[in-house]
Amino acid sequence: MVSHKEFVGAGKTPGLQVWRIENLDLKPVPKALHGSFYTGDAYLLLFTTSAPSYNIHMWLGDECSQDESGAVAIFATQLDDFLGGGPVQYREVQNFESNTLVGYFRSGIKYQKGGVASGFQHVVTNDMNVKRLLHIKGRRAIRATEVDMSWSNFNKGDCFIIDLGKDVYQWCGSQCNRFERLKASQVAIDIRDNERNGRAKLHMVEEGEEPAAVIEALGPKSTIAPGTDDEKVDTSNRKKGALYMISDASGAMKVSAVAPSSPFKQAMLSAEECYILDNGVDRNIFVWKGPKANMSERKAAMSAGQQFIKDKGYSNKTQIQVLPAGAETTLFKQFFIDWKDKDETTGPSKAYTIGRIAKVEQVPFDASTLHSDKAMAAQHGMVDDGKGKVQIWRVENGAMAPVDPSAYGHFYGGDCYLILYSYRLGGREQRATTLHVEGFFLWLHPQVRVTQGQEPPHLMSLFAGKPMIIHSGGTSSKGGQSQTSSTRLFHIRQSSSRATRAVEVEASASSLNTNDVFVLKSPKAVFVWRGMGASDEEMAAAKHVVGFLGGSAAQVSERKEPDDFWSALGGKKDYQTSKSLQNVVRLPRLFGCSNKTGRLVEEVPGDFNQSDLATDDVMILDTWDQIFLWVGNDANAVERNGAPKIDSDPSGRRGLPITTIKQGAEPPTFAGWFQAWDPKMWETDPLARVFGRV
Repeated sequence: MVSHKEFVGAGKTPGLQVWRIENLDLKPVPKALHGSFYTGDAYLLLFTTSAPSYNIHMWLGDECSQDESGAVAIFATQLDDFLGGGPVQYREVQNFESNTLVGYFRSGIKYQKGGVASGFQHVVTNDMNVKRLLHIKGRRAIRATEVDMSWSNFNKGDCFIIDLGKDVYQWCGSQCNRFERLKASQVAIDIRDNERNGRAKLHMVEEGEEPAAVIEALGPKSTIAPGTDDEKVDTSNRKKGALYMISDASGAMKVSAVAPSSPFKQAMLSAEECYILDNGVDRNIFVWKGPKANMSERKAAMSAGQQFIKDKGYSNKTQIQVLPAGAETTLFKQFFIDWKDKDETTGPSKAYTIGRIAKVEQVPFDASTLHSDKAMAAQHGMVDDGKGKVQIWRVENGAMAPVDPSAYGHFYGGDCYLILYSYRLGGREQRATTLHVEGFFLWLHPQVRVTQGQEPPHLMSLFAGKPMIIHSGGTSSKGGQSQTSSTRLFHIRQSSSRATRAVEVEASASSLNTNDVFVLKSPKAVFVWRGMGASDEEMAAAKHVVGFLGGSAAQVSERKEPDDFWSALGGKKDYQTSKSLQNVVRLPRLFGCSNKTGRLVEEVPGDFNQSDLATDDVMILDTWDQIFLWVGNDANAVERNGAPKIDSDPSGRRGLPITTIKQGAEPPTFAGWFQAWDPKMWETDPLARVFGRV
């Protein structure tokens, strides 16, 4: 195995490492200048998580040479070998980088003219003799491109940075909005702090109010062009792909068709082979490496992807991701109708991340500190401790019939319920309304839609310490109950907030799960089955279910079941025996819904914060077991109406709770996902705060 001297420290600690190709060799880029790329060069980047897991990126500038492009590809392959073949590899092209790469640079990516051949070096200096113009583009992924110092490059719809060394001017066109101005300011601040070591002064300049220094630098001002629309995306071809198998059995690498169009089935991927998933219409190519594929095919994965792009006549801007089995990205998995990660089962689970550092610290649930700890409230989906006032009605023939309080906590799949919950927050009474319509709960103020079997912890906590019991089918109306089965099985699981739910499931051994407790009632006996990963609280909840079903229960431990137990379930069958679901943690994701850029849904790259909530958009926060729709005060009607209709989850999740929240009325279940949430953030102008402290 060939190993470069720069690889000695590669991947040793979490974080980002960047090298530039100089004279066909690797040279490290100073950390303060990460995110700044010369357009005439090629770069190698390595991102290491604390797991550890790795992402390798080779970045190609528009003007880099063929030799530099070839060199960085060789170094990427060598680095992949050095790290055991497990990293996810990305081919990145200027202006078309993946969200993964863009997310490393919160202050945006800067493209500078020139490169090694022109004598430009990555050196941190205090040089004040700078004179350049940067064009800022992007609402989520910020890109600053160096252009010629000329008024002809300006337009009314964008922000520009006029960098004069000791003074950095942020120029804002008359048609650009406040959120774009705020994002551009991040670039200006980064220039001051990292390129000038804090010694430059920032200035905000409005179109038509340019100071003498700007006029002197750019010359007499000419007519400013109108704003231009951002690149439109052809959404008609989104998610369309074709699947090919790569083979070198004949001595030469060949590609053969597996399936002409998506969606695919996961079983199409054989562990003994490598595959290309062609999403060229969206400028994406994925190369999947089977764990048992031969070494030559695995090592040739990136080059096979590059050759595929050429053979198909795709743009040289097309991204390539090389994915080892087990490290598949969301973009890849969205093409498979039945994708399941290892040990994954149906139903909600904790979120999981690979390839990024999850900065959301897991907070144990403690009801006594619920109101003061937003992070805990958010992670456990709790607006309060569930001790408020509960009222429940059942909908019958279009009218509301009160449910007897003694039956609170019991829900039937054939019924429609309205639940009103009142609680106090910040000294004021708040109300949450839940509508359950034949398997669906809809919460209003905040508005939440919840599918049966996916109830959030807060709803489960409303019934005075008793488990929420969900019956399969039937109705609770008087005289309307359907005939129950002679054998019934209830699955009991505790949420992270310690609330429990008992759901009636198919009375079959295949329904069992080693993580949980089950109550089985047959005509002859009642059993409480405890899985090896079950908790004492789940066992306590089982007593309430037994009390409802009647009879005296026998306790049964997993692997010590009597024959009568298996007979009641129709015999032994395979069931979920992995304990991994208990400790899986996924990273939350934030998306913007906007019709301003041609992309209705666009992910916010990297670790998001409160400032990423664009007040003129609708935002989607995906915490894996719950979805939040955040509506900015200035969002337009198209965005407000379009966002709730979006249903394109690539992982196959269905029926998750969906909560709609208005700007300024964020509950702790939402705010806690954002580090250092400031409830007064929008009371003052964010730009005024930025330039008021610089």
